[in-house]
Amino acid sequence: MVLPPPPFAIDRPVVFYGTSITQGGCAARPGMAYSNILSRRLNVEVVNLGFSGNGRGEPEVARAIATIGASACFVLDYAPNTNGPEHLAETFPVFVRILREKHPSVPILALSRIRFSHDVLQPAWEKHRVGFEDVLRKAVAELQNAGDRQISFHSMADALGDDFDECTVDGVHPTDLGFLHIADDLEPVVRGMLFR
Repeated sequence: MVLPPPPFAIDRPVVFYGTSITQGGCAARPGMAYSNILSRRLNVEVVNLGFSGNGRGEPEVARAIATIGASACFVLDYAPNTNGPEHLAETFPVFVRILREKHPSVPILALSRIRFSHDVLQPAWEKHRVGFEDVLRKAVAELQNAGDRQISFHSMADALGDDFDECTVDGVHPTDLGFLHIADDLEPVVRGMLFR
């Protein structure tokens, strides 16, 4: 006998926006994208707006995302697809402002990028990764200081753990193991935002 699924713990979706990593591009099946692992663990609906090769924080996309009805949380995971930290510094505040026009009190979580294998081998790439973190940390702090208490930052630098070089197919895109590590890292953060 097939029974109906249990109701979600909350009646609004968690909206993820980002890159091919957000999309789950190299997962063995859709259910292994980190957003879908979190959906099962937290018993919440997710909307996965991960765009392979895109997801660059365009204001047009922010306006489209803002039209999604009642949302439980926005997770912004697009830093790796921007044209560097300077571009992220330009797009992130605008993206958040557009979301806030329609969703003034919905929690927003900004994620830095995961560690790539070449970050270890090339100091310029590690500097680039740290640059993304610095931009987001500063932008979120400025928004918090301006009164937005529903926005936060989370570093993904250690999300893949010590064996991060074993968790990707190409040094960048996670395998199922990598997505499991990301979900493990994010679960307490997202749970705390949804079930305060």
